[in-house]
Amino acid sequence: MWTKRWNAGRSSPTTSRSGTAPARRSRGEPVMSVDTETRRPGRRHAASPPGSEGTMMRQAGDWARRAPLLPALVFMIIVTQLPFLVTIVVSFMDWNAYYPDERGFAGVDNFRRVLTDANTRNAIWVTILLTAGVVLISLVLGLMIALLLDRKFRGRGVVRTMMITPFLVVPVAAALLWKHALYNPTYGLFNGVLTWLFGDNAPQPDWISNQPLWSIIFALVWQWTPFMMLILLAGLQSRPLDVIEAAGIDGANQWEIFRYMTLPHLRQYLELSALLGSIYVVQNFDAVFTITSGGLGTANLPYTIYQTFYTAHDYGRASAAGVIVVIGTIVIATLALRSVSTLFKEEGR
Repeated sequence: MWTKRWNAGRSSPTTSRSGTAPARRSRGEPVMSVDTETRRPGRRHAASPPGSEGTMMRQAGDWARRAPLLPALVFMIIVTQLPFLVTIVVSFMDWNAYYPDERGFAGVDNFRRVLTDANTRNAIWVTILLTAGVVLISLVLGLMIALLLDRKFRGRGVVRTMMITPFLVVPVAAALLWKHALYNPTYGLFNGVLTWLFGDNAPQPDWISNQPLWSIIFALVWQWTPFMMLILLAGLQSRPLDVIEAAGIDGANQWEIFRYMTLPHLRQYLELSALLGSIYVVQNFDAVFTITSGGLGTANLPYTIYQTFYTAHDYGRASAAGVIVVIGTIVIATLALRSVSTLFKEEGR
């Protein structure tokens, strides 16, 4: 045993004063540097100074990866940002096509006229009612349909596809469908159902004339409920099923599971659906223009801007109203982006 220790000691490298054992090398063997980060033999990595060949090659590679996106970026700037900048400029001008000689700088007069005009204030109120009604009803219906489609049954895929179909219909076509095929007092489906149920003496109401705002709301709810349903169904399918099964084993009924587990889990999905729906519904023009043409007190902000621009030819005031709508939409979009980022953070954790 002593011989083995001895031979092992002789074959081991000599120990330096610091207690470390440097490795031996032959005379012709090159010296290898040690990388302090990985503790492996390798070359030393020095930071490339600005303007060096490595930095230039890296920058060239970055631009090569970004170059295919530049045409899309330029196109987006030309199509979206430049018209918006022109709209901002025009909003500070007194520009009416009926009085071309009086064109000039108006300051904030257009914004003051927009906010103090009675028709505009009524349009703002109609926009709020329309958006709130469509979003809330669509959320409730979308949640109910999502809960039904989350169950397993035969033909679930076909039913899901059919439920998404209204969201894929062109908005103008959907509005025409509701105006003529459903609401028409002479040959509409609703009055036809009333006649089938109650006979020839059944009431035949004029739905659009009697309830103009609700007529628009129901048409938009039919179109936006699938959008809410898709987001909420994705939230339902991301639930921890093992925890729900454990709660059922512990004696919790379906209502308690929904109230204390499912609904808190869907909170951010509900917020996201409401915010995204508000962004789109607040800009709706097709349904108002097609169903009521802005009459009977149903003119919202987009339709009022259309009237101011194309009927009154007051380009300055119409641009000011458009800027106000864009600012409100940006505020809602900011809240939506915060909800999305929070949702992604929790999914990551």
